[in-house]
Amino acid sequence: MKNLPADEHGNVFICRFCGMENMKEHYGKNCIILIGMPGVGKSTIGVILAKELGMQFLDSDLLIQEQEKKLLREIIEEKGVKGFLEIENRVNASIRAENTVIATGGSAVYGREAMEHLKTLGTVVYLRLPYPKLRRRLHNLKGRGVVLKEGQSFRELFQERSRLYEKYADVIIEEENRDIEATLKEILNFYLQNH
Repeated sequence: MKNLPADEHGNVFICRFCGMENMKEHYGKNCIILIGMPGVGKSTIGVILAKELGMQFLDSDLLIQEQEKKLLREIIEEKGVKGFLEIENRVNASIRAENTVIATGGSAVYGREAMEHLKTLGTVVYLRLPYPKLRRRLHNLKGRGVVLKEGQSFRELFQERSRLYEKYADVIIEEENRDIEATLKEILNFYLQNH
């Protein structure tokens, strides 16, 4: 991605298609899909964002649990990482939504079909937080249902996923030195400027 100039507040909104020019023609779909590592606040921000914009809210992790009738960690324990990722891909690829903020699970980006489908629904927003801050936020990885491959460290997981988040993101919102309110404001500013 090329570096783009920042606005008067130092914030950079990145359009993967054309930079800052003519973004409205690329963002005509009406869903907002939040992606990023566990602990960046996708669900928390998603609920508030949906209220602010008068949209519906959907948490794809909860949808998976509802359809499978099990907690995420139970699915991972029973089906293994590969089995869980297959279920997640299938469920996310089947989402039908309009005017909805969708908070995805951190591992959603492993599902190519699901991510391609989600991109047809709206704007994919990557909430990015640097590794050291993210690591401090997360304590119980297994309890959260974080998908770690056998022998994989959290740092390795972070590096692997960061590339995928950047690949699928239409917009990257930097969360470093921002609280939830500031992150929410940046997403709202971007969305309202482009819809």
